[in-house]
Amino acid sequence: MNKEQYIKAVELLNLYSYHYYVLDDPITTDEVYDKLYHEVLEYEEHHVEDILPSSPTQRVGDTVSEGFLKAPHLSRMWSLEDVFDSDGLQKWLIKTYKLDKNITFYCEPKYDGASLNLIYEDGKLSQGITRGDGSVGELITQNVKTIRSIPLTIEHKERIEIRGEVVLYKDEFERINQERAAKGEAVFANPRNAAAGSLRQLDSAITASRNLVFLTYGVGENRLEHKLLSEKMEYIYSLGFKKPPLRATCKDFDEIQAVYEEMNKNRDSYAMMLDGMVIKVNEIAAQIDMGYTVKNPRFSVAYKFPAVEKITTLKEIVLQVGRTGAVTPVAIVEPTNIDGVIVERATLHNFDEIDRKDIRINDKVIILRSGDVIPKIIKVLTHDRDGSEEKFERPTTCPVCGSELLDEGVLLKCQNLKCEARVINSIIYFASKPCLNIDGLGVKIVEALFESGFVKSVIDLFDLTLEKLLTLEGFKEKKAQNLLDSLEAAKGCDYRRFVNSLGIEHIGEVASKTLSARFGSSFVDASKDELVALDGFGEEMAESVLEFVRVNRETILKLQEILRPLEPLQREEAKENPFKGKSVVLTGSMSESRDVIKEMLEALGAKVVSSVSKKTDFVIYGEDAGSKYDKAVALGVAVLSEQEMREKIEQA
Repeated sequence: MNKEQYIKAVELLNLYSYHYYVLDDPITTDEVYDKLYHEVLEYEEHHVEDILPSSPTQRVGDTVSEGFLKAPHLSRMWSLEDVFDSDGLQKWLIKTYKLDKNITFYCEPKYDGASLNLIYEDGKLSQGITRGDGSVGELITQNVKTIRSIPLTIEHKERIEIRGEVVLYKDEFERINQERAAKGEAVFANPRNAAAGSLRQLDSAITASRNLVFLTYGVGENRLEHKLLSEKMEYIYSLGFKKPPLRATCKDFDEIQAVYEEMNKNRDSYAMMLDGMVIKVNEIAAQIDMGYTVKNPRFSVAYKFPAVEKITTLKEIVLQVGRTGAVTPVAIVEPTNIDGVIVERATLHNFDEIDRKDIRINDKVIILRSGDVIPKIIKVLTHDRDGSEEKFERPTTCPVCGSELLDEGVLLKCQNLKCEARVINSIIYFASKPCLNIDGLGVKIVEALFESGFVKSVIDLFDLTLEKLLTLEGFKEKKAQNLLDSLEAAKGCDYRRFVNSLGIEHIGEVASKTLSARFGSSFVDASKDELVALDGFGEEMAESVLEFVRVNRETILKLQEILRPLEPLQREEAKENPFKGKSVVLTGSMSESRDVIKEMLEALGAKVVSSVSKKTDFVIYGEDAGSKYDKAVALGVAVLSEQEMREKIEQA
């Protein structure tokens, strides 16, 4: 690298940093940034006179946002030197042993999140401050107090700084991205950016909704008298902070390398994202003696994992139809080696995401691989376009059966019940307990029926005979006859169950009941205005019903002819009681099945729904009540035990 190349490299690193730290919108991978950073660092070590004040090597940590008040750390938050392989680790150990030979090492995960400094005074959380520039950060105490893994009070009464990483667990990251995609919002590129963005929300209610987790990795200012870091951290964990999934005290290179390899091997099984392992000298006196360089502590290093993000080229977009009828775009990319695995396919989330990110054929893209799941395209490198890129046209017909697709922006769905790609799941849902409750139609049996050619649509179930079933492996006369009896018993079902069994997008049990009560079998002729006028219906639900009927009218009428579902009777209006007209959610195990209790409450005029919101009037709970109970308490929704519910009914 010459001086001109060095100046351009610094400019590019600053561009990457601006997108990453300020805009929360990375335009390259960690691997590309780290490689360029170390090339700049190497040049500066040999050309001290050329070092630019704007070089990223001259700063520590993130850029401070103007959206929050600034606050100083009691002691500086340092960044760590990186090593990327066993040779790098060996060199660091040789350098460290020159400072002190009588040392051991404390190893723990390097979490992939947003750094946070907590200050406790007299046992109470007084401040939460982001890393910022290492000396001054953003004061986000109100947001920090919403993170449940951060204790508001601790037993330790002296002033202390406790430092750690705020992360989003992988399953929570997926949940948030699914919700954002469904709302037409841009999805987060990775859990790290989602955690940083969530932590820095000006509205603390948004932060609270994200289920952030704080994982401590050390202390700043403190008066603790422990001689070993491992002992000090055990004390910190005892104050109520989460322990890491793996930590170890090591004597030498071989033991450190063994822990690193174990952590790297199991990284995908951990709830949180890791990007490496932190190694620290365990003896605190030795740490003090070793001190710091201008930028890093001499007693600690980050041993990075192999990259799981890579830049590649999007060659083609193919379509897959799932068993629910959802049409999913899949990217075919230039074969790319990520951590020893050749990646050729990547998910694109959905069609709305393609439009929002303006993803085009021949684009340079960043792909992320995590575990054995299909990799994801998380970023389009629009600044690398050369004019050869081609826009992708949204399909209007199913690539399998050719039927018209239901287009909801985010989701494209084939509604054709006879489409081969969705037959199996349609049958399983059709036979499920909330629908026709047909015993003996489990997944394996449905797959066997489909593969045999006996069942290619829901209607074909009712053409099964004893002779046909006995030709299938695993079917004896009793089992075959039981299935035929269950199919016969499904006839004459309630019309609401029949509607629910069709598997219309957005139409669940409650909506099926509403649709059935208003129209009965004439729902197939309902207009959009009539559907939108129904309680709880919106335009999206109405369009889904209309589209489903358009594609499947013949199948619906044929099933009605076979099943002869009972038209709904007009239920007598319930007398006044505490639950009439109220929105109710059931959770936990109760003395009777929830279906029985649901029927009882509906007879009292209640509307029993599946999820808790601010509009919910009551959450009725039994044993082992879970997240719905917690959410109700958080939202201030009234909660009643089953016994309290029954007492209210008796009093009424």
